[in-house]
Amino acid sequence: MWQETIEIEGPYNFDRILDRLSMDPLNALDLDKRTIHVPIKLNDEAFTARVTAIGTTEQPSFVIEAESGDKARMIKRLSEVFQWEVPLKDIHDHFGKTDLNLIFEEHVGTPLILDFDPFGCLLKCIIHQQLNMAFAIKLTGRFVKKYGFEKDGAWFYPDPETVAALTVEELRELQFSGRKAEYVIDIAKAVTEAGLDLEALKQEDEQIIFDRLIKIRGIGAWTIQNFLLFGLGRQNLFPMADIGIQNALKKLYNLEKKPTYEEMERYKTGWEPYLSYASLYLWRSIE
Repeated sequence: MWQETIEIEGPYNFDRILDRLSMDPLNALDLDKRTIHVPIKLNDEAFTARVTAIGTTEQPSFVIEAESGDKARMIKRLSEVFQWEVPLKDIHDHFGKTDLNLIFEEHVGTPLILDFDPFGCLLKCIIHQQLNMAFAIKLTGRFVKKYGFEKDGAWFYPDPETVAALTVEELRELQFSGRKAEYVIDIAKAVTEAGLDLEALKQEDEQIIFDRLIKIRGIGAWTIQNFLLFGLGRQNLFPMADIGIQNALKKLYNLEKKPTYEEMERYKTGWEPYLSYASLYLWRSIE
């Protein structure tokens, strides 16, 4: 077993993260103890890290503990997931000069955190398509608990080999639609049979990622944008087709109806190169 204490630059509000993650029952966390168990895969081997916040929003610090696993690599992955090296202060200062100033003041220190597993992120995007949030969370939970596994308090999404071997009928038993079941299996086969390397995509240009993923049945622009945001943590994305962002802009600017794309292009002038954070804080403003 190993343990490490780290400090990062504030503002950084870990309690907001835990509150958000608590919506998904697959996440093993304790709001009072400010702790979460994080599943981490290194070279296809599963490890669990326990992260506990011991600092404040202004002076964030964390205790990281694990029963096993390479400490340096696990901390590096946790830093990626929780975006500990992103300069939130600079981002907040940037938006302090924009129309989003009050929203950023209200939600100060909210980072854009990643899903724990890139493959799991893609699967979740497909499962959640065209479903209300409550049933999407329930369906994802059924899927992970039947075909994934739990270790040291953390749930791991099934690996691509497991999903590629499933049949549509097996997923239909969990209340997947036939089409959604086919899409989930196709994504897994893209990894296991067609050479889709999700780790390698981290280093690629966004257009290359788009061109690679759009060819897979069931993956559209919405899924790719979500993957870029929550799978890879890209910082300059603004999904204008997202209804939540449209509603947030409607509220922000007191519009009678949802904004047009032309209006949205005008609003986001000056928000670059942090459009992803504009998206995140606009979503938060209507939750």
